[in-house]
Amino acid sequence: MLRSTASRVALRSFAKPTMRPAAAAFQRALPSLPSPQCSTYTSSTRPQLSTPLQESALQRAIRRNMAHKIELQTGKVDTEAEKKYAKEKLKPHPETFSANSTMHPVFGEEVGGDPKTVAEPDMMAGVKNDLTTIKETFDLSAVPREAYWIGMAGVLPYLATSISTVACAYEINHSVAGYGYVLSAHTAESLLHILEPLQIGYGAQILSFLGAIHWGLEFARFGGAHGYKRYAIGVLAPAVAWPTVLLPVETALVAQFAGFMMLYFLDTNAQIRGWTPNWYSIYRFVLTFVVGFSIVLTLIGRGEVTGKVKRMPGAVDRLTALRQGEQETLQQQEETIRGEQAEAAEKAVKKNNK
Repeated sequence: MLRSTASRVALRSFAKPTMRPAAAAFQRALPSLPSPQCSTYTSSTRPQLSTPLQESALQRAIRRNMAHKIELQTGKVDTEAEKKYAKEKLKPHPETFSANSTMHPVFGEEVGGDPKTVAEPDMMAGVKNDLTTIKETFDLSAVPREAYWIGMAGVLPYLATSISTVACAYEINHSVAGYGYVLSAHTAESLLHILEPLQIGYGAQILSFLGAIHWGLEFARFGGAHGYKRYAIGVLAPAVAWPTVLLPVETALVAQFAGFMMLYFLDTNAQIRGWTPNWYSIYRFVLTFVVGFSIVLTLIGRGEVTGKVKRMPGAVDRLTALRQGEQETLQQQEETIRGEQAEAAEKAVKKNNK
């Protein structure tokens, strides 16, 4: 098969006009391939081929295959050329092939060499890119060291209350006969009630402090004077924060979470407008991330002990009880006064009858 294919593909006739369009079409299809140089026409029906330029084995096979198709179309075969190319020895050229593709020699790509030196695609490129993005997001190198350490120290107590809440909930859920691994169920429940107002009050304080920063920036005229627009941010933060101390625990935590997200959005817009330093949005993102994670952790811990822990009365409950207690006291006082008046009237009637 190699003999017949090689011999039939080797020579092509350019003498007849009917064959030239096919040869020209082949030359247009492969513009990047070097074409063999033909000598002048002789009495033979085929031109005499001169020594080809540097042509690879794959290129020669393609050319011979095209010539073979032309011969099949015309029905004429050069038997002498067939015998000549039947005696031709094919030389192997393994350096022109690769394990990836056999078309590299056609398009002029560099192949061969030591396979160990070929660079393989990095399958972890996407993961590394994501890790780099996360690293750049949490990059606090531009943040002043004093603000960084004091800010992180400020959110640690908030995180500690969340971790303590989860620990108390774990002790309550895994207690046997009222005793857990470290604390009894009664002690864990008492600590849980102490942690509730601590976390809510401290969260309201952090939120108010973050709003007050904008007042300081306005006093310093950082980024220019913006008046009520920047003062409004400082007023809005405590207006949202402090009413949460009157709400039930879960509702207060959700409200503070929404407040932190709202204030982070406002701080980001302020940084874009140039009202804050360039590093402030990244700094606020890290602090908000820690606080938001703490709130979610507390809600998860409290959700595990729903129905097992008695709900402590909040400020609203105390106000309601105080109002109800005052009403009962007033009713008792009114009944006492009415009783005294009735007794005084009876005594007066008896005295008059005598």
